[in-house]
Order: sequence, then C-alpha cells, then structure tokens
Amino acid sequence: MTTQSFEHITVLLNEAVDALNVRPSGIYVDGTFGRGGHSRLILSRLNEQGRLIVFDKDPAAIAVAQELARQDQRVSVFHQGFSHFDAACTELGISQIDGALFDLGISSPQIDDASRGFSFRFDAPLDMRMDTTRGESAAEWLMHADEQEIHEVIKNYGEERFSRQIARAIVAKRIEAPIHTTGQLAEIAAQCVRSREKGQHPATRTFQAIRIYINRELDEVAQVLPQVTTRLNTHGRLAVIAFHSLEDRIVKQFMREYSTHAPLPKWAAVREADLPKPPLRIVGKPIKAGAEELNYNPRARSAILRVAERTDGEFKLQAAFSR
Repeated sequence: MTTQSFEHITVLLNEAVDALNVRPSGIYVDGTFGRGGHSRLILSRLNEQGRLIVFDKDPAAIAVAQELARQDQRVSVFHQGFSHFDAACTELGISQIDGALFDLGISSPQIDDASRGFSFRFDAPLDMRMDTTRGESAAEWLMHADEQEIHEVIKNYGEERFSRQIARAIVAKRIEAPIHTTGQLAEIAAQCVRSREKGQHPATRTFQAIRIYINRELDEVAQVLPQVTTRLNTHGRLAVIAFHSLEDRIVKQFMREYSTHAPLPKWAAVREADLPKPPLRIVGKPIKAGAEELNYNPRARSAILRVAERTDGEFKLQAAFSR
C-alpha cells in the first residue's frame, strides 16, 4: 500500500455536521471516513460518553481511522463498505443510534493517486477498487465480461450515449492484448465518443460507470438507507452528500417515500390527519456548496446534501428498497 500523502478537502464540512444536530452523549456513524474531516468535527461535539462508528473500504483511509481510534477510545473502526452497518451495530451491541452521515462517491486522494487507476489523467494500472485488498479489479472484469454486460454497465451507470460502440471496441481490443492500463481504456473511449460536453474528457462517463459497478456503489446506498432508518432514535438525523445524479436519485426517492403518505383516493373515508405518521421528516431544502467553498475546492460543485429526521412513526420497508 502506498504511503504517499494526498490532500483531501472535506466537502460541506460544517453544513453536514450541523445537519446531524449532534447530541453530546449520542452515538453517531460516519459511513465514509475518507481522511476523517467529518469524523473529527463530530468528535469535537461529543462528550466522553459519546461514540462514533466509522466505515471505509479504502485501506489508506482505514489506516488514518485506526490511528484516530488509538488516540480516541470513543471511535470504532470497520474496514468494510457502509452496507455492513447493521452487522457492525450488532457486533458492537448497539441497538439505536442518534445520527449517520454518508459522503458518497470517490475521494480526492483516490483520484489523485495514479496507482489506484481511477483517473484517465494518468497512465496507470486499471484497478478502480476502493478496497484494494479484495474483489475484482476493473482490468480483470474487462477481460471476461461480455459485450452486452459492458454496454449495459457503461450505459446505465455512466449514462453514456456511445456505450454500445465502446463495449464493442473493448471486446475487439482485448483479443489483441489485455486492457491493463487507464491509458488503454481512455484511448478506446476517446476513439468511440464522437461528441462530448465542453470541457469533459471523452472517457469521463466510461470511467465513472466502471468505477460505480466495480465498487457496487449504488447497491451500497440502497442497502444502507433502510438499515440506518431502522436504528435511528426518534429525532435522530440521516445526512447524505451525493455527487452524482444516480446516487442522489436513490437518496431523494428514499427520503421522499418515507416522509410522505401515498395519495388517498377521493372515495377514501379516511382523513389525512388520521393516517399513521411517516417514519421520516425531511429537514430543510437540499444544500449545495457556497461560493467561498467552491473557490478553494472546485470539486464540491456537484455536491448536494439531503437531510431527514426520524419521527416516532413506524418504519416498514417497501419492496423498492429491500434489495
């Protein structure tokens, strides 16, 4: 594992932690530790009885988290994706929590470390795994996936118009030689993408799609939201920062579905006020980075923070979020 240091600027730092409305003696979760910006601010608002549970797939992030845990016994660290939230709480003997924060997507150190293979800015091994200790790399997947599967991944997760052409070109190229590097993949995409938004590299959507698929990012989000809602205390907060429309759509749909009632038919002899209380209440409007933050951290431009609070209403998982 590389020991090189890469800068990480925490996005929506104060806004996200403020949204949790931290109780000093509460139990909180940072589902995406990164380099610990949100975690450290949460800890600063907890007293000695407070606890913080952190997750991350990235071994480099976990090394930082474990060092923090050695210094602060209130911290518990899990080298897992945050979809293991429920199992971690059970392992710790925790039935309820007071808040959870998720900063989704890829971090700056992961992008800027060429050896991780996330970026087409460098010619490096095509890895793309957030957790380099387990699972299949992007290069390994591209060696065996059939054309239809590659096409569907790039289309569905990258919203790429030229997904069919890129998939066909990948299959043709790998017959000649394995696609081992980011440079090879970027070149294939560039040859297939005939038009692109101004300022966007032609491989942007392909890289994004394969990264999301390799790390099961959307599945993780869909799995963790019901787990957290089940364990939130009344008035506990769920705060999620998304950077991409696909992940934000999952969060938005979940919060909307569990904070409202289904529309009543006109003939129903039930008043709206007599219906069971929804288990969530949306808190405020979605928050985006302000001009000052964007000035020193342009990567925050696509970040959107959504917040919901647990009510005392019963939570029953709907089929759409049971996967």
